[in-house]
Amino acid sequence: MEFFELLKQIVKAEIRFVVVGGIAVNLHGIERPTKDIDLVVYLEEKNLLKFLKLMAKLDFQPKVPVGATEFADPKKRADWIKNKNMIVFSFCHSRDMMRVIDVFVKHPLPFGPMYRRKEMIVVDDIKIPVISILDLIKLKQKARRAQDRADIVMLQKVLRTRKEL
Repeated sequence: MEFFELLKQIVKAEIRFVVVGGIAVNLHGIERPTKDIDLVVYLEEKNLLKFLKLMAKLDFQPKVPVGATEFADPKKRADWIKNKNMIVFSFCHSRDMMRVIDVFVKHPLPFGPMYRRKEMIVVDDIKIPVISILDLIKLKQKARRAQDRADIVMLQKVLRTRKEL
């Protein structure tokens, strides 16, 4: 299942989320390779359980040896953040460990405002909720990796181009 088919399934399941990371960079018009898909899923229990049910249906399993439903437990997530320095919880496809979905264990920005500022980008007739460029830049500034710095430069160029139009 390619990334866009996966996103289509998440949208169809009416799960509240935004695409972040490399796929978001691509969806904002900057071509660059990426090996995984990064999501911020609204961590409210009902939404999260719906997401976990879909992951199981699509044959994605936690990369770490825990039950997927443990991710829905806020106390577990807090423990992972505190004691394991966990930033994302990874799901791998059971038949292809290279297909990875990383989900933030806590909202990197307040979810409500970030969700309201999202951009709906249409791919193959499906509207995909993508983090806004300004919010994506904020996340990339926090990460501070070389690829993130390069992404910021390109995202700022996209912003300037939009302002000129």
